[in-house]
Amino acid sequence: MNYARALMALLLAGGLAISGLAAAEHGGKITPTLHSVDVVHNGKDVTISRTSDKSAMIPKAYAKTARVCTPFCIQPMQVASGVETVGELEVLGYLKRISNGDRKVMVVDSRSPEWIRRGTIPGSVNIPWNKINVDVQGTFDIETEAETLNHILTRQFNAKLSNGKWDFRNAKTLVLFCNGSWCPQSSVNIKTLTKLGYPSYKLKWYRGGMQSWVSLGLTTVSN
Repeated sequence: MNYARALMALLLAGGLAISGLAAAEHGGKITPTLHSVDVVHNGKDVTISRTSDKSAMIPKAYAKTARVCTPFCIQPMQVASGVETVGELEVLGYLKRISNGDRKVMVVDSRSPEWIRRGTIPGSVNIPWNKINVDVQGTFDIETEAETLNHILTRQFNAKLSNGKWDFRNAKTLVLFCNGSWCPQSSVNIKTLTKLGYPSYKLKWYRGGMQSWVSLGLTTVSN
């Protein structure tokens, strides 16, 4: 009887050891089949993975739950008709396309520079929301704002302005995000772009933003 108990204890211990090893091997995986995604951020190679540090915590900036509405109102699940709301895996898929040389896609961090310094999604491009959020009703009242937006649309988004009208046929697919489902910056930019005629199927919205990204332990970088 004692021998049987000892053998059972040994088997259980071995099983726990194997289980622990398996768990360690799976640490940091994004999905069962996706270990990481390699991207380029500001000219440097960055590997996006999921932290395996069991003591890792959500940064304080994103742990806060009491946010005054307005402006920090909870955003709807769909920001505009025809615009797809995406999650982390879809964002990673677009980042992978970009890293593979697809120049028809851009992941846009719509937040202001002070937030970018706290960390952003590797492979994203920062275009502060107020650079796009200008008056789009009729003609622009502020010439400098119109110049800035025109520059972004033509030089970064690959749109064309012809005879006062925008041509978005060759414009990039944009994946926009900001701080989270309480942040209006990226959603405001999407609404502005659709008013200008940007095709809704070329606009994607990562509603969860940085709050969801860091809560899942995904890699961030500071510019």
